[in-house]
Amino acid sequence: MAGFGSLAPKTKNIVVAGGLSAFVLGVYYYTMRAVGGTDELQVAIDKFEDMKKKDAGNSSTAGS
Repeated sequence: MAGFGSLAPKTKNIVVAGGLSAFVLGVYYYTMRAVGGTDELQVAIDKFEDMKKKDAGNSSTAGS
């Protein structure tokens, strides 16, 4: 990194901006890959709502 100090300020800003952009895009890509595989939370919510509907159906018919 000894050569970095001799660069013009505008060039340094461009280099830093490029590095930060690459880091952010890498984190975004990694996160989307990790989250995009299976949506376990949505599957759990759907199961819970199905159980809730069944329980509501059973309790309404049991009271009749």
